[in-house]
Amino acid sequence: MFNDIGPLELVTLIVLAVLIFGPEKLPKVIQDVARTIRKIRDFSESAKQDIRQELGPEFKDFEFEDLNPKTFIRKQLDNDDLGLKEIRNGFDVKKEMAEVTDAVHGRDTDPSPSPAAPGGRVDMVKRPETPAAEDRPPFDMDAT
Repeated sequence: MFNDIGPLELVTLIVLAVLIFGPEKLPKVIQDVARTIRKIRDFSESAKQDIRQELGPEFKDFEFEDLNPKTFIRKQLDNDDLGLKEIRNGFDVKKEMAEVTDAVHGRDTDPSPSPAAPGGRVDMVKRPETPAAEDRPPFDMDAT
């Protein structure tokens, strides 16, 4: 619960508690706080059990932690049914950055492998098609 509190902060909290409540009342305050935390935990667990009972057997594997957006997205991205692992593994950030750098400096890049290349890498870079010499760009009378 308090994983990020260091020893100095803990000592400071203890000194402040002794100064505020006094050494006589401090044990009673600690007991009251512990009892309150215990009641909140019990209330939370009973609410979770009530919700699980109301949802029925279809949702027996439902976890309340999945309601956290980060956990939900992480769980969905790790799901193999969607094929997202292949897409995620298909990204080569270093290669993409090298291509962008070459494009900015005006250097030609090596042709990328076809989508059916061995290794299953998919080229997701959009490259403009070079028009043929006899193709003229469309002329719009209203635009000029």
